Order: sequence, then structure tokens, then C-alpha cells
Amino acid sequence: MTTRHSNYTSWGRILHAPHHASRPASTETAASSVTAPTEATMLGHGLGRSYGDVALNPGGRLIDCRSLDRFIAFDRATGVLTCEAGVTLADILAVICKPDPDGSGWMLPVTPGSRFVTVAGAIANDVHGKNHHLHGTFGRHVREFDLVRSDGARLVCSPTENAELFHATIGGLGLTGLILRATIQLRRVPGLAVEAEDIRFDTLGDFFRLAGESDATWEYTAAWIDCLAGGKSLGRGIFSRARPAPGIAAAPPPRAPRLSFPIKPPMPLTNTHTVRAFNALYWRKLGIATTHTRSVGPYEKVFYPLDAIGHWNRAYGPAGFYQFQNVVPLAHAEAAMREMLQVITASGQGSMLSVLKMFGDPLSPGLMSFPMPGATLALDFPNRGQPTLGLLSRLEAITVAAGGRLYPAKDGVMTAATFRQGYPEIDRFARSIDPRFASSFARRVDLRAASGI
Repeated sequence: MTTRHSNYTSWGRILHAPHHASRPASTETAASSVTAPTEATMLGHGLGRSYGDVALNPGGRLIDCRSLDRFIAFDRATGVLTCEAGVTLADILAVICKPDPDGSGWMLPVTPGSRFVTVAGAIANDVHGKNHHLHGTFGRHVREFDLVRSDGARLVCSPTENAELFHATIGGLGLTGLILRATIQLRRVPGLAVEAEDIRFDTLGDFFRLAGESDATWEYTAAWIDCLAGGKSLGRGIFSRARPAPGIAAAPPPRAPRLSFPIKPPMPLTNTHTVRAFNALYWRKLGIATTHTRSVGPYEKVFYPLDAIGHWNRAYGPAGFYQFQNVVPLAHAEAAMREMLQVITASGQGSMLSVLKMFGDPLSPGLMSFPMPGATLALDFPNRGQPTLGLLSRLEAITVAAGGRLYPAKDGVMTAATFRQGYPEIDRFARSIDPRFASSFARRVDLRAASGI
């Protein structure tokens, strides 16, 4: 294992920072790197798909875990999988989640909007998907994991063994130690193809009606919102829902994107004019007269539309972009979402990737898990400097006033006060932070001070 001085970048391309990085080739060398004598703080790192600064530790060490990519065991009868920390969700889909002759098979119980994330990253951020109302977060399906701490302890953590560290590590942003391997429970589905429907709707109220009607019978639900449409069209969008198609097989998507964004443009390709044009075209993607379409086929387009193009984040140019995602309790959700869309429309800083969906009641075992029952809005904003920061601040204030919180994995500007208010278990979590693990995010929201380090 060698250590090198390397620049690492957030997925939003806002933060570029030098790190002393090592890339261990085995779990044993990874464990040794955690306990190596050094004054520097450290942090585990996977594929770098966190939009903000939770996966970066500027001036410190990164332990790059991409080479920890081995499958250890899989029980095809029970769907229990054990693998190393750097195995990606794409790897699992390609190798494990293949259809049986009758079209059925094992599937990831929960998947975020990209399959190019590591298992350890999915645990550390307790990722969620479009089926939260039924299956909750990724952490609910983790049986156990091996965690190495800087004091040399190598611990098996589960709901019954080292339980406090288990709960702190799920959604713990990589601050409790380094995950070496994990055991997760896959989910049996009657078909590895999906039945999908897209429904165009005119108002924000229509979204909440469709979401309520769909929860019981559709596993995957989310909506694209035209965040530049104002007046009577405020909140219009396309509601998408999907569920496994029994008896129909579908091949897994490839382990790498089919295409890749070829260049790093000197200026952003996303601006007010292109965003407005994209939104207008996307709003009409079902056709002029058609408002409801249905299809049956592979799940790739439903789950992973952005994965089709590698390095799509380059489209935002050298200044990068900010992602914003919040969740607001159901009692205040429609009013808060309406106010945020009005603010965005007035600012003229629209987002092409505007997703509105619902979180349900399933609770995560993670102390710092982001989802809670309510509505969640995710947006991408090209970085225009102070105007963008001002808009994000206003959206943060609306979220806080409504009793909501922001998602650290997609955040670049949240204040320490907002973080503390949104995560009531922060003091309990802080007691499990490893004293030698740190991140840019942890410093920004003063987590190490909360831990007494």
C-alpha cells in the first residue's frame, strides 16, 4: 500500500482539495492503515459520489477503499450477501441480481439514484430510494459489518453486538471508523423487470394526491417538478411510479456507464435559458394529447436515469453545482414545498434535476439517518456564487421553519445550527465518533466539538 498526495473532488465539483491518499489492496492492509502512527486525521472514501464535503478531508488522509471489491459469500436460498466495503451496487446487480428462469430473482432492497456507489458509502450515508414508504433506508437491510477503529479494535457490529456503534455508523458519515466488509439482506422479487407509469400533473396538490393513491400498490414513486413554472402552473410535473413485473425477466444494467461526458467545458452548459428549455420540453415528453403512459421493461431507466452518462457532472462547468435536498414533515409539506418553489421561480435559478417524493414510516436503525415521514425535494443549482448561496440559505430557512432537515450527503452549505436542530440524536452520535476520523463536513458543522474531541 502506497500513500500519495492527490486532489479529490466532490461530485458537485465545488470542493477540490489535496489529500494524503492510500489505496489498500486488502482488508488487512486497510485495517493497518487505520492504526498507522500519524498526526493526521483520516476518512474512508469510495467512489466520491457525495455531492458536498462529507467524503473529503482536506489536508488530512483519505483511505481509498475502491480495491476492497471482493464478494465473500452469497446464500442464494436466503438472499444474504457478504462483501467487502468497496463493492459497488452496480457490482451486486451485475453479479448477484440476475433473473432465474421464471423471471424472478434477488434485488437490492433499497437503491439510491446511482448504482455507482460502494456498499460502505451506502451504509455511511444510509441511502434511500424511491421505495422508502415500503422498505425504508439501506441501513434497515444491513445485518452486520466489520468496523476498525483507530485504537486497533476490529469489531463486528450488529443490532445485538456492539449495537451502539452499529446504530452510530449507519448514517454516521464515515466518522465512527472504517467499514471493512458488510452483510446485507437482499429482497426476493417476482420479476426483475418493472411495470412503470408516467402521469403528467398540473399542480402541487395533484402530486400529493397521486402520491397518496400510489403508496399502497406501487413500490417506487417519485416526481419530476418543473421548478421554473409559476402562477397557476406552480408545482406541475410528471409523476412516475413502478413495481416489479411478475414473471418477466430483465438483464442487469452494465457495471459502467454506456457513454461518458467527453470534455470539461470552460463554461457551464446549464444556464437559465437551457434549464428553461429543458423543463419546457420535459414537461411535454409524454406528448401533447397524452397525459399517462405505461411500459414494462428493464429497471435501469426507472432507477438510474443519470447513470447512462458517465461524468455528467461536468456539464455544470468549472464552477460546479450545489445539490440541495431536504425533508419536511407531512403536516407542513405542501405549504413548505409551495413556498420553496415560489422562491426558486422568483430567483430564476431553476434546476433541471428537480425530484419530489415521499418518505414513509419505516424507521432506520441509524442515529443520524436523513429520512423521516414527509416530503423530500432534491434540486441541482449551477454555482453562480453569492446569488446561489443566497437562494440555498432561503431554502434552508424554509426547511428549518417547517421542522425539516437537510441531507448531509448532498449538502455544501448547511449551518451547524441547522444540522443540530434537524438531528436530535447528535449528542449521542458524537460519543461514537472515532477521535482520529474527520471530514470537511464534520468541521463545518462542528461535530468534533460536539464529541468533546
